[in-house]
Amino acid sequence: MSQLEFHLQHQGDAATAIAILNKATQLSSSELKSAISKGALWLEKGKSVQRLRRVKKLINHGETLHFYYNRTVLSQEPPNATLIDDQESYSVWYKPSGMLSQGSKWSDHCTITRWAQLNLSGDRQCYLVHRLDRATSGLIVIAHSKKAAQALTQLFEKRQLTKQYQAIVTLTQLTNAYKFTVEEPIDGKHAISHFSQLAIDMERKIGLYLIDIETGRKHQIRKHAAYAGCPIVGDRLHGNQEVNERFGVDLQLCALRLKFNCPLSGELRDYHLPKDMQLSLNNLN
Repeated sequence: MSQLEFHLQHQGDAATAIAILNKATQLSSSELKSAISKGALWLEKGKSVQRLRRVKKLINHGETLHFYYNRTVLSQEPPNATLIDDQESYSVWYKPSGMLSQGSKWSDHCTITRWAQLNLSGDRQCYLVHRLDRATSGLIVIAHSKKAAQALTQLFEKRQLTKQYQAIVTLTQLTNAYKFTVEEPIDGKHAISHFSQLAIDMERKIGLYLIDIETGRKHQIRKHAAYAGCPIVGDRLHGNQEVNERFGVDLQLCALRLKFNCPLSGELRDYHLPKDMQLSLNNLN
């Protein structure tokens, strides 16, 4: 059985979640426990629907279990994230390319929030403050209280912080451009990105650029790089297929720096990704 989805309202005396699932599926107890630990089970109580990981949780009459089993999804293994700073109420992480920011109904075991929950000291809640695309690497902030989540989310939404990115791009039209700005609207909305050259390889026609964005539209950097004629290497949506096949790498886009005044303490926080985690032209074959 590679995929299974069902929604079961429990009738009768209270029973454990694992006992109910054992009767409702042909999966073994070990398969069920693994799936549940990875986020495949949800419990609906009244108007509340929440992920359930406790296999021995008693399910009462009228409560509904939602089970989403996909063997392919559950077999995936997350790459290792790295803790950059722990402020107790929030933490800053290096999210590698390939790790999700947010889970789905099928699982959350490959997300940065679940990784943080499993690897931080203490039993802390993890709230996503902002997102990075799955293929994008770099700095990401995770809140550990509702108060911190609300304060940090407002910081990002109001753009009261500095965000810088790195990208390795293909040089086609702007080969000799040390600096350039793109002001092309995205989805009908104003968008501005500033590109500054950090390194260049004329033989392979690729360059490493520092990018500052004044706005935060979806896929802004990727779209602006492509619009300028220098798409990001590894970008399957907006990139150059021939170049992508030549290098055979994932998206070469990295969240390099986060600078902000902590909304909880007022102290300045300036996080810069360590050199060994940054992008480099030397790492491309």
